[in-house]
Amino acid sequence: MAKKSKKQKFKATEEGGFVYSTNSNFAFEGLASLLDGNNESDAKPTLDVHLEKKHRGGKAAIIIRGFAGTEDELNELGKKLKTSMGVGGSAKDGEIIIQGDRRDKAMELLEKWGYKTKRIGG
Repeated sequence: MAKKSKKQKFKATEEGGFVYSTNSNFAFEGLASLLDGNNESDAKPTLDVHLEKKHRGGKAAIIIRGFAGTEDELNELGKKLKTSMGVGGSAKDGEIIIQGDRRDKAMELLEKWGYKTKRIGG
């Protein structure tokens, strides 16, 4: 494994957040916008797409968690997903439940609509 360069004084995350600096005089260029609160507030959160088979009579269902929004927006997204995929399901308690193992299709649609997704489990 190659050694890291000692010239690297900071590491920034994908979101542009400041993580580490050994230089006491270092000033992160994006720090002013972070302090002012001008960062992107319309960024959609990452949705976790789970496969669940327990407590459902042996039938598979996908659970989408991590939605940050109102109950009406959750119901609207759930309805849009169900009609686009042609399946049943529900949206309640901050989760969207879709019948069947159609994680790939659900993730594809959510990413198309601007959401970030993460596949959780098998």
